[in-house]
Amino acid sequence: MSRKNILGSCLAATCAVSAGAALAGDYLEVEPGVEIYYEVQGEGPALVLVPGWTFTTEVFANQFGAFADTYRVISFDPRSHGRSTVTLEGNNYTTQGADLKALLDHLGVENPALVGWSFGCLTTWEFIKVNGVESAAAHMCIDLSPTPLTGVDGDWAEGSVADIAGFYQAVQTSQGHRDVINWYADEVMIEQDYTSELSQWVVDQSMSSPPWVASAYLAAGMFSNYMATAKEIDAAMPSSFVVADHWADTAVAYVNVNLPNSQVDSFGGHMMFWEYPEQFNPILGNMLDKIK
Repeated sequence: MSRKNILGSCLAATCAVSAGAALAGDYLEVEPGVEIYYEVQGEGPALVLVPGWTFTTEVFANQFGAFADTYRVISFDPRSHGRSTVTLEGNNYTTQGADLKALLDHLGVENPALVGWSFGCLTTWEFIKVNGVESAAAHMCIDLSPTPLTGVDGDWAEGSVADIAGFYQAVQTSQGHRDVINWYADEVMIEQDYTSELSQWVVDQSMSSPPWVASAYLAAGMFSNYMATAKEIDAAMPSSFVVADHWADTAVAYVNVNLPNSQVDSFGGHMMFWEYPEQFNPILGNMLDKIK
């Protein structure tokens, strides 16, 4: 399928949903007055997909469709994202990890395979940090370093301190948030033509989080450091990174030095799992095949 044809078949969670297992959406109150929206499809071992900064379950349409025949595929809109409650409290990845634990307990899930996209990796790393490596069967991080901001030249990081400061300042207003997410989607996330329809889909997801939420999560994410947890994962279970082409040389070298047992693959942009599922899904499938 060409890049230009992807949108028509995949936009807004309409891609190839398994006919044999209906998608079930529901809400869980994780604390008084705070509900998170979640979706479950299929039966079998649990595969948990965590969206990134200000995004929702919709980005994983191609993974629900591909894996629900053999796995119980689970995703959720984190607090203050998408259909979940916008709340003043807990807009950070420590709380997001606790919300994930509450959701998995509610669903009776033990030892899932965890997949995080972008800042969603912070959630999955936090979950394992708190609950131990025995709490997960495998881990994949899509396109994020365990050390998002180090200030050290040569590290795999999200950018320089000045770059991140500029991004943070931009998302303080609704207009700035729209401008930044459109620029980022067009330049970094997605390689296909960035049409007005695609822009609307991206903006609608991201803008469900108001600017003060977006900036709080951005700061919390950038000042995270999960290298110690990533090392524990690397030693204990199947571990995989899928990284975008634009920084593959730096990212692959960084993972190979620090996390030598982890598989690293690179292609596409930041949202390659959505844009190129025919390349991504076999990589995820290969990791899942390694679970004992």
